[in-house]
Amino acid sequence: MNLALVKLSSLGDVLHSLPVAVTLRAALPGIRLTWVAERREAALLDGHPAVDEVAVLDTRGWRRALGSRHIVEVGRALVLARRRLRAGRFDVALDLQGLLKSGLVTAATGAPVRIGFAAEACRERLSALFTNRRVTPPPEARHVVDQYLSLLTPLGITAPVREFRLPVDARAEAAIDEFFVASGLKPRDRIVVLNPGARRAEKRWPAERFCELASRLSEEAAAKVLVVWGPGEQDGARAIVDASRRGAAILAPATDLAALRALLGRGTVVVAGDTGPLHLAAALERPCVGLYGPTSASRNGPYGPAQRALQSPDGMMAGLGVDAVFSAVTELLA
Repeated sequence: MNLALVKLSSLGDVLHSLPVAVTLRAALPGIRLTWVAERREAALLDGHPAVDEVAVLDTRGWRRALGSRHIVEVGRALVLARRRLRAGRFDVALDLQGLLKSGLVTAATGAPVRIGFAAEACRERLSALFTNRRVTPPPEARHVVDQYLSLLTPLGITAPVREFRLPVDARAEAAIDEFFVASGLKPRDRIVVLNPGARRAEKRWPAERFCELASRLSEEAAAKVLVVWGPGEQDGARAIVDASRRGAAILAPATDLAALRALLGRGTVVVAGDTGPLHLAAALERPCVGLYGPTSASRNGPYGPAQRALQSPDGMMAGLGVDAVFSAVTELLA
C-alpha cells in the first residue's frame, strides 16, 4: 500500500503529527509512506524511521510569486507538483491539516481513499470537499495529537503509538557537546532552556519577565539558564541575557533543526510559548512549561505526562506572572 500523509506546516503541527506516522508503520509495516510537507518543515522529517520519502512542496514560495504576479511560474510549479504526486500511485491519502490548500494537495495525490476531518472539525471547512472518508474526533481527543490519531480509524487502526521517534544527527550532537564544554555546562547541571521567541507577537511572553525568570532560577534554584533563539531573534535573546542579573543566563549558539534538537535534549526543563521549540522538546520527552495566551493549552499544550501548560486567564501572554512560571519550573526541577 502506498500512503500519502499531508501535513505541510508548521513545525509544531508536523511534530504533533509524527505519532500518526509511527502508528501507521507499526500497524501496517509493509506500507510505503510519503509525507508531503513544506520545504522548511521537511528538514524535521529527514531520516525519520517511519517515513520512506518526503515530497517537498513550496506553497509559501507560490504565494510570494503570486504576489509578484509571476502566475506562469506558479502554474508550472503546480503542474509539476501534481505530476509528482500522481507518480506516487497512492492508495490512501490522509489530510491532517484541514485547510483548503491541504485539501487541494490531498486531491492532487489521486488516491481513491482520501481521509480527513469532517467539515466542522476542519480549520477551513472547504477542505472537507476534497476527502471521501471524514472523521469527527471523539470528545476525549482534546489534544491535537489525539485528534490526528483519530483519523486512522477508517483504516481500522485503533491502537495508537503515542511516540515521536525523532532521528539523531551525530554531527549536531557533537557540536552541541562542544558548546556545552566551552560554556562550562556539565551533564549534572540543572539546565533550564528558555525560548522567548515566537513568529506571532501575541504568543510571546514579555521579555522583561524572561529576564526576571532567568535571574530567579539562577539565584533561587541554582539552575543554569540557556536562552535559545531562531532566525531574526538573536538580538532579543541577547537582550534577555544581558539584562539578567549577575550573568544568570547564557546565550545559545545559532542552531538549525538538528542542532536545536540536540540542545533541547540536554535541557532539564524547557520554558517556551506555543511554538515549535516547545513541542520539539516535549517530543524529546524533556519536561516543559508551556506558556499560553491566545491559543489553547488543552489542545496545543506540550504533549506527555511530565508536562505543564499555563493558560493566561485573560488570553494575553502578559496575564501570566513570573511567580506562576517559576513555581512550575521548580516543581519540574524537583
